[in-house]
Amino acid sequence: MGIRGLMSYVEDHSSQFFIDLKLRDTKIIIDGYALFHRLYFDSNVDLRHGGDYDSFTDITHRFFESLSACKIHPYVVLDGGCDISDKKLLTLKDRAREKIQVAYSLSLGGRGNLLPLLIREVFIQVLNKLHIDFVQCFSEADRDIMTLANHWNCPVLTMDSDFCIFDLKAGFCSLNGFQWKNLAVFKDTFHYYIPARCFSVDKFCSHFNNMNKALLPVFAVLCGNDYINLPVLETIFSRMSFSSGTSSTKGRKHQRILGLLNWLSHFDAPSEALDNVVKYLKMNDREAVRDLLWASLEEYQPSPVKLQDFFQLGAYVSPCATNLGLPEWIQLALAKGQLSPFVCDALSLRRTILYTQVENMQCPSAHVVSLSIRKVIYGLLQNSSPNLNNVSRSTGSKQPVAFSEIERIDKNIATVVTHAAKLPEEYRELGRLNVLSLSKRKNLLLETLKVKEGVLDPIPVSLKLPIAVTCFWLQSIEGQAKLYHVQALLMGMVVGQLQKMISEPDHEESPMDGAKLFCDQFLKVKENKLQRKLDFDTAHVFCQWQCCLQMGFYLNQLLLTPLPEPNITWLYSGTLVHGLSQELSASSSTENLLRVCPGAKQLYSQLFHGLKSAVPSERLFQREKSKARRKKPKKTNTNLTKHRVGTRSLLGHVSNRFGLLSVEDLDDQESKLE
Repeated sequence: MGIRGLMSYVEDHSSQFFIDLKLRDTKIIIDGYALFHRLYFDSNVDLRHGGDYDSFTDITHRFFESLSACKIHPYVVLDGGCDISDKKLLTLKDRAREKIQVAYSLSLGGRGNLLPLLIREVFIQVLNKLHIDFVQCFSEADRDIMTLANHWNCPVLTMDSDFCIFDLKAGFCSLNGFQWKNLAVFKDTFHYYIPARCFSVDKFCSHFNNMNKALLPVFAVLCGNDYINLPVLETIFSRMSFSSGTSSTKGRKHQRILGLLNWLSHFDAPSEALDNVVKYLKMNDREAVRDLLWASLEEYQPSPVKLQDFFQLGAYVSPCATNLGLPEWIQLALAKGQLSPFVCDALSLRRTILYTQVENMQCPSAHVVSLSIRKVIYGLLQNSSPNLNNVSRSTGSKQPVAFSEIERIDKNIATVVTHAAKLPEEYRELGRLNVLSLSKRKNLLLETLKVKEGVLDPIPVSLKLPIAVTCFWLQSIEGQAKLYHVQALLMGMVVGQLQKMISEPDHEESPMDGAKLFCDQFLKVKENKLQRKLDFDTAHVFCQWQCCLQMGFYLNQLLLTPLPEPNITWLYSGTLVHGLSQELSASSSTENLLRVCPGAKQLYSQLFHGLKSAVPSERLFQREKSKARRKKPKKTNTNLTKHRVGTRSLLGHVSNRFGLLSVEDLDDQESKLE
């Protein structure tokens, strides 16, 4: 949720509403959504090239190390899917449109904040690796966080303005004033603490004529949050004369906040305030608006969910999930973050949102390429709940269940109806999916990704799913994809694997000869400034790959990970992959870049030939050899960009110094790496 302008208002008056704290040796409830946003945007990480997940992982490690040094025990609470009542849909659509505009601005070199597609998955993987206690709620987490914090009498760490409204016993600490990078030491001790600022609802209310705290939810609803945005409220405000002569948007919002709080402070209870609100309306509208506003106050009441049960017993009861009749294993997997909010939305609303990346806005959404994977996910979920299934049966329809997808169309959004894939009978009951054999679950995954299991046999365990996804991508992609795009992706994976060996050594693997020199060489590529103007075709190709990886990742999770879950931190670094793409398209060769580390050469060769073996050779090589004989290659290249390219051109068509390669040329080039 969130009240427009409230957080900036209270931060502008921090001396009046906040208390200085020295945090040490305490529990703290962390709003996970707010935290990973703040960590990513405040760490000067690249925003234009699809995500530097390794840099984000590093800063997340440092954040939790600071908490540990101060003996602060964090409990991270993550939002789940959308509210099942769907009353926030208009707000979600507005935010999706805003993200498209931000993505477009970033693509042109402008400003804006946009999270990379897989940041949530990376954040959860880091929490698991560091053994940080966390839970994923079934829907929005605000009320559950408030209830847990009051149960444990500990502060909340967030940036959500709704926590100015909740009556929190220990208050909430603003991420803006949480100085985790600047640890201090108590005098005459060696004990570290984190300087922080804690919002005091008592100080806030006392500032406004000792206003009754019970009136704060009325203020939130009238001021307008993510759930309530009634045009009729503007009529009320105009008659209350809350507007001011300030010209800035911030000034107008702050004046409204100030005026509304001062006005509310004259009432003793919410019912009295609402009676005085609706009197400004026509008689016919009063009762309906009053009922709606009163119902909205429930959003600020304690939650029936007991998250402490999850942290203490390993499970908790979600009334929403229970009412839907979802299988217990699904409920537990959602709580553990082993299934995404995307799955939660598909289960409860039969609707999903496909978020835009920094991609080529003149092309169809990058998510189009992963449509067939999503259809299989929907096919697994369509018989998820007896309550939902009864609705389908009552219609008597034998058609596959329809799911709505909100996605980018040009620079706006549209809702597209997508039908679930029709799957074999054994996959149609979600409640029994967890008892299917590993082989059957793996077969469905690999069939969906259009790859045979033998292709993955020589591939390292940690890269089997990414290579399977890349095989799917090669057979599905559209656009001007070149050989050097594939090479850059694979080399990025190789660099990641070696960096993992160096930074996370274990007893089974020792760093390869030349690995440190190899990684340092590639860090220089990453640190070099990329060309100022974004290569739209390259950006779109890599966005399509991430969309395939995201849905392949979700499908693998839903099938209870028949392939090991890859560590995304070491899988993709946007600035590195884009930089490598530039290098390879200009003059460099994979042989030159890989020669310092024989082990890296061998791994790259395994990955490349795994992909090549998954591409139908009679379709790929025959076509490319015929095109190589043409006398006008430029015309051939232009024609190729206008049609669906697919795998037939990805591995054989390249516009760098190698020219158009036949299969023999490719084999000669890559055999040098073996």
